[in-house]
Amino acid sequence: MRCWYISSDRFNLSDLRKEIGVLATIDISQIQSEKSEIIIDPIQKKEVLIETSTPGNHFLPKGYIEALLQKKYSNNTINIYKKYFRDFQLYFEGRSLEDIEKDEINSYILELITEKNISDSQQNQRINSIKFYYEKVLGMDKRFYDILRPRKESTLPDILSKDEISDMLMVTDNLKHKSIIATLYSCGLRRSELLNLKFRDIDSKRMLVKIREGKGRVDRYAQLAVSTLGLLRVYYRSYRPSEWLFEGRPGNQYSAESVVKVVRNAAMRAGINKRVTPHVLRHSFATHHLEQGTDLRYIQSFLGHKSSKTTERYTHVSKTNFSNFKNPIDGLINEKEIKSKSGIDN
Repeated sequence: MRCWYISSDRFNLSDLRKEIGVLATIDISQIQSEKSEIIIDPIQKKEVLIETSTPGNHFLPKGYIEALLQKKYSNNTINIYKKYFRDFQLYFEGRSLEDIEKDEINSYILELITEKNISDSQQNQRINSIKFYYEKVLGMDKRFYDILRPRKESTLPDILSKDEISDMLMVTDNLKHKSIIATLYSCGLRRSELLNLKFRDIDSKRMLVKIREGKGRVDRYAQLAVSTLGLLRVYYRSYRPSEWLFEGRPGNQYSAESVVKVVRNAAMRAGINKRVTPHVLRHSFATHHLEQGTDLRYIQSFLGHKSSKTTERYTHVSKTNFSNFKNPIDGLINEKEIKSKSGIDN
């Protein structure tokens, strides 16, 4: 049919205009109907095509997306809430949302757990998307806070050693990729925070990096390492990005998927047999700071954690906790004797 399609849940009018606006005008009359309307995101000042409630269709209730935007939720969170609340509507199709009882919602979540084996994280996200409608959109009391939730898992983050970080940098010849890895690690950044960096956020005089609207849309500063600054200067002279610190196509932000590939491929080339993600570099940054004696309060500030309890988990993976203790098996095993009996040479 000589045309392209894009999934409606991924469509963003502002993004489309930014991509092809210099090449063509866009007639939006066919995407606007009685079922939809275009609103301006009050925070990001972007046009957003939203679906309105129509009998027989599973569109989000009027006001749901607007409330998410007003509360400054991230685009990723908005997309998750939209998807999970649509599932909720479809499950209770034909029912008035205001008439659904707490026990029914509990049963709905339990069914997802038992039949679809949803993760603890997804269970919480689905509950939160439901709570948001009743509490924030309809303004009802917090009557759903006692919905059964999973016990919080006590997992420890994966950590790389400094040598492994060094190996990843050494095997990465691409200057942009090397700069991405170095910036992620040396500043303890989340992937989204890296992608949102602009060159004006690099304060070389104060040796700081300003992270704008990190998690929870809170600004903070991170330490800028001398070596990272030198690398970024070389990178800038080579690539000359126009707006974002790291760009894909001219003028556009580097994609989140590309950052994951850069980190993963560097780890593979370095021979690291672990699942390495951008967030592993952030965990490693925090742990290495702790091991070299940095006060936990500073690490909390660097990472942008609201609660010190979140930062304290790194005390459980720091090798400083174990270096002062001798394992009781040491001295019981005669290594030379074992090698001689097994025929292994030194």
